[in-house]
Amino acid sequence: MNLLLRRAALDDLSALVELEGRSFEVPRLNRQQFRWMVLGANARLSVAEGDGRILGYTLVLFRQASTLARLHSIATDPRARGNGIGQRLLEAAETSAREHDCAYLRLEVCPDNREAVSLFERNGYTSLGLLPDFFPDHREALRLEKRVAHHPQARQRHVPYYHQTTEFTCGPACLMMAMGALGGASPGNDQDELRLWREASSVHMPGGHGGCSPHGLALAAWRRGYRVRLHLSHQGPLFLDEVRNAGKREVIRQAHEDFCSALQNTDVEQHLGDELDLCHVLETGGQPLVLVDGHRRSRSRAPHWVLVTDCDHAFVYLHDPNAERSLLRQPQDCQHVPVTYSEFERISRFGQGKQRAAVVLYPRS
Repeated sequence: MNLLLRRAALDDLSALVELEGRSFEVPRLNRQQFRWMVLGANARLSVAEGDGRILGYTLVLFRQASTLARLHSIATDPRARGNGIGQRLLEAAETSAREHDCAYLRLEVCPDNREAVSLFERNGYTSLGLLPDFFPDHREALRLEKRVAHHPQARQRHVPYYHQTTEFTCGPACLMMAMGALGGASPGNDQDELRLWREASSVHMPGGHGGCSPHGLALAAWRRGYRVRLHLSHQGPLFLDEVRNAGKREVIRQAHEDFCSALQNTDVEQHLGDELDLCHVLETGGQPLVLVDGHRRSRSRAPHWVLVTDCDHAFVYLHDPNAERSLLRQPQDCQHVPVTYSEFERISRFGQGKQRAAVVLYPRS
């Protein structure tokens, strides 16, 4: 069958309404809604045309400044099923998501629609759980998601991935990945991770062990033979105003002063300012660790270190060392995670003062 995939037009409205009625027990879209999707919505409505009639459609919805697109509905004429039309429509939906600079495509499907569930599973969609009372007839829905945009791996060096083994060692895990990228070796093991944490820890965590400060990580990297540049928007110790206990505040202050004193005897470059040109850093051989707002990244109150692996016209790519913190389900989805520039701008500011911090490693000449 010769199949043409194209954007829907106003002339298709009658055929789309008829197809909707044949495809779903409870139609999701009426004529007025289809018309809006064609004319004004932030969406892509595509149809599959064959033998002079509409045999299927797919509708993808977008949100401004979001990397998540939603597959609202996909339908194939029951009389034309078995010809691979659903597969072609799904591929078109994923293509439209990428064209809109979206990295993930999410959808909801009735769990007992085994034909549709099988199509999505064959194409790499993973479950995010069941949603009760989701559809108009009060049936539950199975939410599925797939990462449709991947790191091209064409410009920058290979960056190995290391998954942190504790809740408080994201900084050491990122430092190990950075050193592995620059040194061309495996990142190390859990003993190296804890050793780095002991060297660099100074940030108080409300629920337990402290995290690593940018000064401490910079010093640890310098001791291991790397050229280091420290980018800070604020000179003093981080998060001090958020620690209520006076004794703990004093410990953090003393640890910070000790790191600053040690850094005076190194060639670590310290830059005080709000801007960090990640693409320039990567192009000149740097490997940046960036501290991000943990709540924006994973609904955690704690700040979180990530490693920037690359950037292109649409995304900044991150290695997130803590797979469990992510809303994603597959470990590989925590590597080269695509984040829009606007979202990165938001997550890379943390604390009440919207501070920024980054540690950049360079190989010695």
